[in-house]
Amino acid sequence: MVTHPITVRQIQIPVGRCLDSQMRLDSQMRLATVRSFYSDDTPFLPVLNNNKVVGILPLKKLLEVFDTDKALCVADIASDKFRIVSSDVPFAEIVANRTTKHVIVSTGEKVSGVIYLDDAIVHLYKAFLDIQNNLQEIIDTVDDGIGVADDEGRIVLLSDGYVRLTGLSREEAGLGKHVTEVVKEGIISGSISREVMKYGTKRTIIQKIKTGCEVLATGIPTFDKNGNIKRVIVSFRDLSYLNRVRSQLGLAKSNDKLMEKMSVKTPAMEKVIELVSRVAPVDITVLISGESGVGKEVVAREIVHHSNRNKKPFVHINCGAIPENLLESELFGYEGGAFSGAIKGGKVGLFEIANHGTIFLDEVSEMPLPLQVKLLSFLQDHTIRRVGGTTSIVLNVRVIAATNKNLESLVEQGLFRHDLYYRLNVVPIVIPALRQRKDDITPLTDAFLRKFNKKYSLNKKIGLQAIQVLENYEWPGNVRQLENIIERLVVMTEGDNILPQSIREYLRINESSKHATSIDDIVIPHIMPLKKALSIVEKDLVKRALDTCGTTRAAATALGVAHTSIIRKVAKHKLNQELPQYRSKGVNANPHLIEYPEEQGFVHDNK
Repeated sequence: MVTHPITVRQIQIPVGRCLDSQMRLDSQMRLATVRSFYSDDTPFLPVLNNNKVVGILPLKKLLEVFDTDKALCVADIASDKFRIVSSDVPFAEIVANRTTKHVIVSTGEKVSGVIYLDDAIVHLYKAFLDIQNNLQEIIDTVDDGIGVADDEGRIVLLSDGYVRLTGLSREEAGLGKHVTEVVKEGIISGSISREVMKYGTKRTIIQKIKTGCEVLATGIPTFDKNGNIKRVIVSFRDLSYLNRVRSQLGLAKSNDKLMEKMSVKTPAMEKVIELVSRVAPVDITVLISGESGVGKEVVAREIVHHSNRNKKPFVHINCGAIPENLLESELFGYEGGAFSGAIKGGKVGLFEIANHGTIFLDEVSEMPLPLQVKLLSFLQDHTIRRVGGTTSIVLNVRVIAATNKNLESLVEQGLFRHDLYYRLNVVPIVIPALRQRKDDITPLTDAFLRKFNKKYSLNKKIGLQAIQVLENYEWPGNVRQLENIIERLVVMTEGDNILPQSIREYLRINESSKHATSIDDIVIPHIMPLKKALSIVEKDLVKRALDTCGTTRAAATALGVAHTSIIRKVAKHKLNQELPQYRSKGVNANPHLIEYPEEQGFVHDNK
């Protein structure tokens, strides 16, 4: 901090008038008349002759004259022991050269004030005390701790901030002691002041305080005019606070990258991503909910990617895609001979395969009630028992569950165990539907367009009017449906520009509808049994829903039926043969997938 030196202008006592050297002083002149020339603070007055200072007359000397009957001129009793200085001279120069106590301050040709050094030094000392008190008050209001050691290494100052930071009183912290003493007594782990005195430069170390806290101590030396260290000023910062700030900054930066990676920008998704960033490093159970196609699996994978299990197995199983009688053995495995058709040596379940990794239970609402008991047992004690087994197996598996249904409603209906719901719903993450965050449609479209242009070596573009068509649509299949439509548009449209009309055709949007609920008339060619006609209509609706939505789950949402119901109808009408492009997206595909880190070099389908 740079400060300006105190000048005599700031210390001087202003004078109202000066004494004429020819003024006569005798008993006829009233004392009150002359006394009025002096103010209460003026110890002496300048004596002028033709506007030139020729002497000074102290008030004390004047009073002695009036005690006698002599008649004298001012010039007769004036003293010549004085100095004349400019008003801009630093006061320190006058104090350093004390040839006389009486100083006259002159600005140009005019006398502006006087200084009596003894009184001025006392006044200045009081001013310095005020400055010191103010400085101490400022230091004590700073959150960081501040300490000062003198040139001998003795602690001469500790601020209130240091007391708050360390939990030590000034006496306990070693105020007045040498820094080596404080280290020997174990109050601090090391001395920053000794480091600064050793190297003569600014130094920073981490100190451990005996109360258990850690501080970042930075010492800065100050020097005298000969270049010797005269004191060391130290600032102390709470290391745990700095780590928290660093973590928050890192989290914000990570969130921005994750939003960019997921191609979203709405506040609703920003909250989702913030939750993902917070829960990822912690081994806590997470329940992700949202409509089919909103990206529950994507969020689950991001949680795993940012966790300390990201190099361990990630097992994804769709609870609604496996028959009830097989789900238990798939999840928990079985011993040899547990049931007819069982492999002789038994089989390892998906929970065991996921050991030290993560299992993602998609559509957990479809899990049968009896099996919910076994899942609850695992969540409580982290052990499983194979079907037909008698021993418990301890596992270290993180569980992430997802559902497109309202589990609270299912609990009220008795279709889902309330105790399991509370075990799963430790940290709920709700992903809003795409129609509720339409500002995400543009970045998602851009991301899908880049993806499929690269995949098919094309250069398709989409304009603002086409984007508006996408934004005006309700998207019953959510992000998955959008991805499916963009892929189809990239492959099927002619030319490099995707036109609004092409989008309307693929989404079956006409002028009076914004939804995919309007379909072409279904033609029944002749009279036939009602059951057969209903079957034709059902097949056509399911086929159109799959064609529009892209996956069985999204189609189920659009038609308002259960996911398992769609799977049965696909098999019933043999749509897996007519729509082979959807096999990899849920129709006639493996219901669960076990994945390992890419660097391990394989992806394994459990069969």
